[in-house]
Amino acid sequence: MSVSLDEKRKTFTLQKSEEAFNAAKELMPGGVNSPVRAFNSVGGQPVFIKSVKGSHMWDIDGNEYIDYVGSWGPAIIGHADDKVLAALAETMKEGTSFGAPCLLENVLAEMVIAAVPSIEMVRFVNSGTEACMGVLRLARAFTDRPKIIKFEGCYHGHADPYLVKAGSGVATLGLPDSPGVPRAATIDTLTAAYNDISGVEELFKAHKGEIAGIILEPVVGNSGFITPKSEFLEFLRKITKENDALLIFDEVMTGFRLAYGGAQEYFGITPDLTTLGKIIGGGLPVGAYGGRRDIMEMVAPAGPMYQAGTLSGNPLAMTAGFHTLQRLKEPRSYEYLNEITRELIQGILEVGKKAGHAMCGGYIGGMFGFFFREGPVHNFADAKKSDTAKFGRFFRGMLEEGVYLAPSQFEAGFTSLAHTTDDIQRTVAAAEKVLKRI
Repeated sequence: MSVSLDEKRKTFTLQKSEEAFNAAKELMPGGVNSPVRAFNSVGGQPVFIKSVKGSHMWDIDGNEYIDYVGSWGPAIIGHADDKVLAALAETMKEGTSFGAPCLLENVLAEMVIAAVPSIEMVRFVNSGTEACMGVLRLARAFTDRPKIIKFEGCYHGHADPYLVKAGSGVATLGLPDSPGVPRAATIDTLTAAYNDISGVEELFKAHKGEIAGIILEPVVGNSGFITPKSEFLEFLRKITKENDALLIFDEVMTGFRLAYGGAQEYFGITPDLTTLGKIIGGGLPVGAYGGRRDIMEMVAPAGPMYQAGTLSGNPLAMTAGFHTLQRLKEPRSYEYLNEITRELIQGILEVGKKAGHAMCGGYIGGMFGFFFREGPVHNFADAKKSDTAKFGRFFRGMLEEGVYLAPSQFEAGFTSLAHTTDDIQRTVAAAEKVLKRI
């Protein structure tokens, strides 16, 4: 017998999750191992997940959710894919980590190099943060310059040089954005507003001959979902070439998600270096950085720039990554992602506006986002004008209706090949109900 949404809300409980979270707070800082999981941005009780399959998740209280977080991006073919699980089971029979070269590293490296326009050589690591740490050191080593430009609201992991906020101007020296980060670690980090061409021009004028490169999320996913203006990426490519600086795309989130070749394939702009993660590990811990051969040959042991990792290129991550990319190469994969994501975001925006809410949003491929404010949103300053309290109410309402969204107004959402038209229709129906209520 089917259960109506009203009946579902009446039976919704997070009692076991609450008990688990209270215990976790005595064991781990804030009760979690990554801050956004604590639901501080949206209020309410964090959900403890027991299992996942396809586009759905189940928590320890027995609640079922349609999932639009996808483990923060890796689950693009769906959670716990049968072929990936079977391949991992076979690989595990040979061992979980060797600390030595294995053929699986060659196989995945060849796939990444064939797919991503900028990558001629690649180095596998264990996380997106580690990839961005390595690529920064490499850019500085190759150019023999200290300074790097990043954009407010773009997240490149928790390494000290990246934990910087822009301040009130578009051309300020970085100030640490976290206790424990000394000013010396961020003094060479320059910041500008995303999509601000004049701000970048001013930085190059003020620091002529000192800038090693620009790093950015080509589509921002850590301030919500924000796309580049039509001329912005092209401008960055031009100004870096003119100043002998490197253009670095952080595609940890967008890589293999907007298109098989990532944002650089989608927009037709080829950077010098690229960072990857998430999807290329198929749900296991992974990261990578790669780019032009002449730059990558600076990396040890081929060159003098040192970087190493105990579990880098481990056979489990390489196996899951290989089978995930194989699935994405199948015909119409990205057309399907684009179709269902369009249906989702257009549906949510339509019912939101009918209910009288100021909303805007967008999507590319299997990545989307929306804000509780009138558009457009071009940068983090625009995004911060959103009604975050309303988003918190919307998030909690959707959770009760069986839909799991990212627990922050400032995080992108993700669809997968496992999401069905029924999933999308149920989500839009739930959104309509919640948006009328709040």
